Amino acid sequence: MGKIKVTKVRSAINRTQTQKRTLEALGLKKIGQTIEHDASPSILGMVSKVSHLVSVEEA
Repeated sequence: MGKIKVTKVRSAINRTQTQKRTLEALGLKKIGQTIEHDASPSILGMVSKVSHLVSVEEA
């Protein structure tokens, strides 16, 4: 498993509660914040659910 860097690029205002909770579960609170995660299937699934709010790059 590799590592990925997830950066929040858009606001969670006017988003569904599940999308807000997914961002919190990823550890993202503020716009511009970057978190590094292992590229596990559960993390990749969460990232795909909020892909319109985050940017992803390989670390």
